[in-house]
Amino acid sequence: MPFALYLLGLAVFAQGTSEFMLSGLLPDIARDMEVSLATAGGLTSAFAVGMVVGAPLMAVLGRHWPRRNALLVFLTAFLLLHVLGAVTTSFGVLLATRFAGALANAGFLAVGLATATDLVRPDAKGRAASVLLGGVTLACVAGVPAGALLGRVWGWRSAFWAVALLSLPALVAILRAVPAGAPGADGVRVRAELRVLRRPRLLFVLLLAALVNGGTFCAFTYLAPVLTGVTGYAPAWIPALLALFGLGSFAGVTLGGRVADTRPLPLLVGGGAALCAGWALFALTAGDRAAALVLVPLQGTLAFAVGSTLITRALYAAAGAPALAGAFATAALNTGAAAGPWAGGAALDAGLGERAPLWTAAVLVALALATAALTPSRVRAPVRTGP
Repeated sequence: MPFALYLLGLAVFAQGTSEFMLSGLLPDIARDMEVSLATAGGLTSAFAVGMVVGAPLMAVLGRHWPRRNALLVFLTAFLLLHVLGAVTTSFGVLLATRFAGALANAGFLAVGLATATDLVRPDAKGRAASVLLGGVTLACVAGVPAGALLGRVWGWRSAFWAVALLSLPALVAILRAVPAGAPGADGVRVRAELRVLRRPRLLFVLLLAALVNGGTFCAFTYLAPVLTGVTGYAPAWIPALLALFGLGSFAGVTLGGRVADTRPLPLLVGGGAALCAGWALFALTAGDRAAALVLVPLQGTLAFAVGSTLITRALYAAAGAPALAGAFATAALNTGAAAGPWAGGAALDAGLGERAPLWTAAVLVALALATAALTPSRVRAPVRTGP
């Protein structure tokens, strides 16, 4: 894999840390900004909405720029918005920086996915995508616990400063190592790229990706309260358990990157069924500490192996959309990231118990499996990966 891919992965690590770190910072932000915890939770929703909206919008905006320039613009904006978020005393300004930062993040990831797949052979898109998505999973392993620790020691603003500082070396590295390249549009008009969305196969893969990732983020968002309230772990264990999930997710992305280009179907069918069964088993055995200790990393592995493989298949299915292929995949991923936690929260509000997010995750993956089973075989057929 080209070294430039790993530099893109460093930037995605910083951005992934920003996306997930609020889970450990919200109480401090609510107290400092003198707002309710529910109001502070709007920061997470603002980021998720910004990611969904920003993926296609920012990809269209940057499609006539050389890709290195687009990456630099998006990452610079992301950095500066985190500096503003670190110094503001206004919750409204902080909320705006989260939304705008998500737009920049979505633009970077969309262009980054397209750039990554252009840097490798046509049949190696899965491995290239796994390097970038590996930055997200490493954020779960190291970035999020580190952000929580910084927030505890020096206050929540220090975590924002850390993300901005972490973005600096990535910015310099991209400037020096990523090829300038041609504009992402590559002579293809926006309308022609958007027409790619009419392809049943692409829509099918995007729907599956949104459902599977919805289940993943539903369970992950409420994993800490399940582990403390149901399993009985002390709060001090939560960072280590979340890191275990992150280690599993990194293993899953790595596995997905190795098979997504050559043998995606066995992983999607077998892994999807195991993922669904795993969330249901986790819900049933959530009161058992030993079972949770095994299932946390196992589910992380399965979730990201299946999810990252679906993202890769979306990139293949969107051939003919050089600027927007990454945007379609990013939007699907973050639609799941926004809808999954909402569904889990709705299940909790309905009084279905603390295990409800795990059951909801199982239902979302089951919906993906049912959709795949009921879809005509001509739509399900894998896209060719070779030239």
